[in-house]
Amino acid sequence: MSEVKISKWLPWIGAMAIFMQSLDGTILNTALPSIAHNLNKSPLEMQSIIIAYTLTLALLIPLSGWLSDKFGSRNIFILAVAIFTIGSLACALSTSLSMLIAMRIVQAIGGSMMVPVSRLVLIYVYPKNQLLKIINFVTMPGLVGPVIGPTLGGWLVEVASWHWIFLINLPIGILGIVLAWKIVPNYKRLKGPFDFKGLFLFSIGLVLLSLSLEFAGDGLAGGTSIFLLFILGIILLRIYVYYSKRTSDPLVNLNLLKIRTLRIGLIGNLVTRLGIGGVPFMLPLMLQVGFGKSPTVSGMMLIFSAITTIIAKSWVVPLVKYFGYRKLLMYNTFFLGLAISCFALPNRETSLLWLIPILVVYGAFNSVQMASMNSIALADLTPEGASGGNTMLSVMQQLSISFGISLSAMILRTYTAIPMFNSVSGAFKASFLTLGIITLLSAFTFKFLKPQDGSEMSGNRLK
Repeated sequence: MSEVKISKWLPWIGAMAIFMQSLDGTILNTALPSIAHNLNKSPLEMQSIIIAYTLTLALLIPLSGWLSDKFGSRNIFILAVAIFTIGSLACALSTSLSMLIAMRIVQAIGGSMMVPVSRLVLIYVYPKNQLLKIINFVTMPGLVGPVIGPTLGGWLVEVASWHWIFLINLPIGILGIVLAWKIVPNYKRLKGPFDFKGLFLFSIGLVLLSLSLEFAGDGLAGGTSIFLLFILGIILLRIYVYYSKRTSDPLVNLNLLKIRTLRIGLIGNLVTRLGIGGVPFMLPLMLQVGFGKSPTVSGMMLIFSAITTIIAKSWVVPLVKYFGYRKLLMYNTFFLGLAISCFALPNRETSLLWLIPILVVYGAFNSVQMASMNSIALADLTPEGASGGNTMLSVMQQLSISFGISLSAMILRTYTAIPMFNSVSGAFKASFLTLGIITLLSAFTFKFLKPQDGSEMSGNRLK
């Protein structure tokens, strides 16, 4: 296989991987109320289906880089797509919430390798001065998922059943396996034994932290139990920090955090997504449960945000080049927080036409945020640190989504229990205002960037 073929077609494989994940997630968000009704559960208690998936991704993504370098990028990518596809079929065959959650975990095992390995191959193939352009290109086709996902999900649950939101992954997965076999290079790099002790400490610590937020969100445990889970999670993660500094090849190389752009990019992903992460989960619920709209109408409304997200992707490179990462991320995060707060303005009687401008503005700022925030984290990685840095970014993205959904569910549950919010729609409005404020405050994270950070990737040369 020639380098020309790899350079020309390889980004489309990464785009297909992102498309499968984004389509799966956006379809599921719209279908949650219907799934809840079919499984005799409350729509406000369905976040576990999403959290089980995102948390599993976060826990297993560190393994993906090692597997790719040890056994070959093509081999692991094909295995990942196959597991994801089989997991999708198993989800469609689920007959209870517990079974569906378990099959989502199977699906996530494939997803934990699918996107990170495809992105790692891109980092290996393309020079740094082309990487921002390539990453931006890869995410754009993948954003077709959020465009068609909400409407397709709403339509499927009305004309057929929620099971079909998983079945549509089957033909895409089969096509992805065939194309990957022909296109994806089989990069291998020498790797020692895997750090299973580190995986245990790191994974269990993250699980306990996530469970503490999850239990706080749905009221499954008392305050003391939640506090103990949180503290124990922190202790295990602190032990991992101590352990990783004394092992030669740790699961997550914390020495990479000495790279300022990676460190700030990771922290920015975490704190910013605490507010952003719950929005895709909350919006369909507000439209259907709070405002009484149908799944199809709910899905169609979300198209406006998704289309704007795609359009705004073409702005990222010139915006970063003009403003630099520091200014762009600070201002963009601030305005993104304001946009999220504006979702608190409509109520049950408001025409949905007034919601469209908010969705458009939110989609634009969110698009710029994700692309610039992710690329600055990768800006100063060396080829030797590419795999570890890419793994850390992928873990932080999924972990922050899980935390964001858990936090939004906890906030919604808290407001629902307060008498002054005497309606479900009122609790949603207060929750969006809170998420907006959290996002707005996270803008200060990017103040610690320097004006020239990421200039090699962006082409910005401001002094």
